[in-house]
Amino acid sequence: MAAEEAAAVPLLTENTGPEEEDKDYEAVVSVRDVRNVFWKESVKLWTIAGPIICTIVCNYGINSLTNIFVGHIGELQLSAVTISLSVIGTFSFGFMLGMGSALETLCGQAFGAGQVHMLGIYMQRSWLILLVSCFFLLPFYIFAAPILKILGQADDVADLAGKFTILVIPQLFSLAVNFPTQKFLQAQSKVNALAWIGFVAMVLHVGLLWLFIYFFNWGLTGAAVAFDLTSWLIVIAQVVYVICWCNEGWSGFSMLAFKELWAFVRLSLASAVMLCLEIWYLMSVIVLTGHLKNAVIAVDSLSVCMNLNGWEAMLFIGINAAISVRVSNELGMGRPLGAKYSVYVTVFQSLLIGIFFAVVILLTKDDFSVIFTNSKEVQEAVSRLAYLLGITMLLNSVQPVISGVAIGGGWQALVAYINLGCYYIFGLPLGVLLGYTAGLGVIGLWGGMICGTALQTLLLLIVLYKTNWNKEVEQTTERMRLWAGQDVIEKPADQHI
Repeated sequence: MAAEEAAAVPLLTENTGPEEEDKDYEAVVSVRDVRNVFWKESVKLWTIAGPIICTIVCNYGINSLTNIFVGHIGELQLSAVTISLSVIGTFSFGFMLGMGSALETLCGQAFGAGQVHMLGIYMQRSWLILLVSCFFLLPFYIFAAPILKILGQADDVADLAGKFTILVIPQLFSLAVNFPTQKFLQAQSKVNALAWIGFVAMVLHVGLLWLFIYFFNWGLTGAAVAFDLTSWLIVIAQVVYVICWCNEGWSGFSMLAFKELWAFVRLSLASAVMLCLEIWYLMSVIVLTGHLKNAVIAVDSLSVCMNLNGWEAMLFIGINAAISVRVSNELGMGRPLGAKYSVYVTVFQSLLIGIFFAVVILLTKDDFSVIFTNSKEVQEAVSRLAYLLGITMLLNSVQPVISGVAIGGGWQALVAYINLGCYYIFGLPLGVLLGYTAGLGVIGLWGGMICGTALQTLLLLIVLYKTNWNKEVEQTTERMRLWAGQDVIEKPADQHI
């Protein structure tokens, strides 16, 4: 745990004494300055991003393992679980993750400002809000079967998917505790614990799936029980870690968790809308493609591309979380240049990674699809879409980073408006126009929607360029004062029970 405790200190400039830690960077004026800042910020970024990426991969692995085990029960069961997890599960996951992302802003800035005692209170507020949110999402789980039928799924698949979805309702409620606890730990850079918990849970999940599906012969019900248990084991492990090893951030349950709830709800909803608009935008491509002529080949080829895009997305989701922590910590510490340079370094590195993936896709456009299918027709269709996949990977290397900056700085409402305009007022209608009216099919749909993503990325880059980081520090200081309350800052222990 010593390494974890060391990581609990904001990642500041190396080899600095206490009197140096609060100092901001000097303005970069030479190549040597650029090199030094680039190296320091890279170390800080990847120290956080690496374990988060491992955590995301393990969580993705739990879903994949569930599909793999169910696939050996039967084709109908596999289709039902895949539809349940990819439609209903993704919908709720995106909304709950967005609601929990408000905590990244507040916990990160409070930690940077030295108000570590407020992190536990913010986490408890988020627990309350997300638990209530689960009840609003319950109808989607209870009525999953008719919803899937409305979306065009076959009756037998929809009915079985509806049954499985009802059985995984406990997993939904685990997210209400999981996401706030994750953000609480991420804000303090205690991310190694999250990676280890995720890895152990994934290994245990294999045993639970075997136990309930094959040993007890519970079939699909066994898969749901294993999924629920693994999700709650992750939550229990995270909460135990918080209570036992996060004494500064966690000082017990507090009645302050019930204060300023409406302001917290507003920020949470803005975060949820921002992230959901992005997640649902990508999902809509597949839904719209399903209504094209020769839809089977179109959907299959697009699914191959989206699968690869999803693996790249895991990397950038980790970077998204890391830059959110970096920006919020730096703003909380009153370091405008630290926040600014961390953003520039991260955008530059992410762009290089995106270029690398795009080049690999273009060089292997006629070959990479053989990993997923033996159909020559699908392989040729994937090859035609490879150019769009490369462009998407390039754009998706920068966009998540800027979203992370938005969360770290508390700009969620602004980005939500930009996403709404670029995605649903410009990109989606353009994709429908090109795909259906112009007869370009899946290339037109995806191409039009890429234009929406490109416009969104351009506008967010302009926002970054025009950002006054000194003003952001002032707004962060004011936010911390209003949300914590001066009396709470001076006497953090008085209000605890």
